[in-house]
Amino acid sequence: MGLGARIVERNGSLPRMNYKWDPETDILTGAVQGPRKDGGAGLTGSVELEGNDGSFILLDVVGGAIRGVEVVVWPDVRTLASLQAPAEVKDGDVALPTRRSQPSIAAVEVDAAISIETNPNESVFHVRVGPARRLEVVRVADGLLVEVDEGNELAGLWLTGVPPFPVEAT
Repeated sequence: MGLGARIVERNGSLPRMNYKWDPETDILTGAVQGPRKDGGAGLTGSVELEGNDGSFILLDVVGGAIRGVEVVVWPDVRTLASLQAPAEVKDGDVALPTRRSQPSIAAVEVDAAISIETNPNESVFHVRVGPARRLEVVRVADGLLVEVDEGNELAGLWLTGVPPFPVEAT
């Protein structure tokens, strides 16, 4: 079973995603910059995507809207020379999960196969949750695309505009 996701109309302007690396831990963190969306019909808390291989991605969710992404434990990452974010996307928001959160629930754990692909300069990452399937891509922020499948479940993420990993001077 996956995580319910519903495409909804965006209220307001397109927010911006700001990414940064922690060079000591290899954790990539992204935070949505802009007004916080409160009072939505979904979860406020954390969504933990746990891969079968021990990979771990954390989504920070407020009122059902993704406000942050952390790639904490990376699966094997495949580099594809031609990887580009999809050109055909819908502007909107994605509500996670599709029903109102219970006040006592602050975290949801989803076990799924997770795979990540990147381009050669590692500025674009495609996170796939589960198998490849038909889906719709939604731009929820400048730098973050969310994939929702035909069954209204989270199918993946596109992290774009990621800065280079910091290299320490020797």
